[in-house]
Amino acid sequence: MIEPWISITVFGAFFQNLRSALQKKAASNLTTLGASYTRFLFALPFAIIYLIFLNKYLGYLIPTPSIGFFFYCVTGGMAQIVFTILLISLFGRRNFAVGTVFSKTELIQVAILGYLILGEPLTINELFALLVTTFGVVMLAVKDTGNSFDGVLKQFFNSSTIWGLGSGAALGLSVVLYRAAALSLEYDGSFVMRAAFTLVVALLVQSTCLGLVIHFRERKTIPQMFFHWKESLAVGIAGIIASIAWFTAFTMHSVAQVRAVGQIELVFTFLASVLIFKEKSSVFEVFGMTLIVVGIIFMIAS
Repeated sequence: MIEPWISITVFGAFFQNLRSALQKKAASNLTTLGASYTRFLFALPFAIIYLIFLNKYLGYLIPTPSIGFFFYCVTGGMAQIVFTILLISLFGRRNFAVGTVFSKTELIQVAILGYLILGEPLTINELFALLVTTFGVVMLAVKDTGNSFDGVLKQFFNSSTIWGLGSGAALGLSVVLYRAAALSLEYDGSFVMRAAFTLVVALLVQSTCLGLVIHFRERKTIPQMFFHWKESLAVGIAGIIASIAWFTAFTMHSVAQVRAVGQIELVFTFLASVLIFKEKSSVFEVFGMTLIVVGIIFMIAS
């Protein structure tokens, strides 16, 4: 029988894929940073409603947060904002595609950070599955550069690579800290409430901090977000469904395993491009996707 965290992760990956597509559509009317901000700001009200529903209608008590919880949650939220800014900045740099390849090492960085911060080691089988999945993800990213693996490795020592590795590290750190925050709550109740409470606080941090960044850098962006409210709302709804699933899975299980299984999002994207948009795929892409699927199966079997 498939464990619940696996089903929840796949569900979250599907809606993250949908959110990414909607966010890309929203970016046609907003700046890249503004489109990214919609996933936080327009998701926040739904996160609060979800928390109230769990409390008032399902009877889950609100957890008692500690100083440690706020440290983990605020730091995790800031790390995710850093990831967003680094990734957006990467798109404007020379050799950005090469940098994007190295941002895909996030899975390995999550495993390392999960061990250092949470003390969650991987078994040999889990580590093998993680490496296979990472290699498949990197292959897809390398394809987009138009270079070979050798060509990408020769460009390792450039600023885009550093930005790419940095963005992967920031994303990895954020998810590890979110799990640390949820586990630090002084609460004997359901993991569902732990996840929901952590999500609300994280979104509050992200909406506030990124809102200040946009206020000083792109002041006209926020009114534009509300002018195009339908697109922004769609991003927020898809985003909150994905986030609820991700945070619940992170609370239940090891972040490295959750993120590895979550790479099925790329499989959804690939299938949509082939079956819906009738796009042709190269042997390189098919091989990369095969590795991702094999890695996910190995991870589930482990």
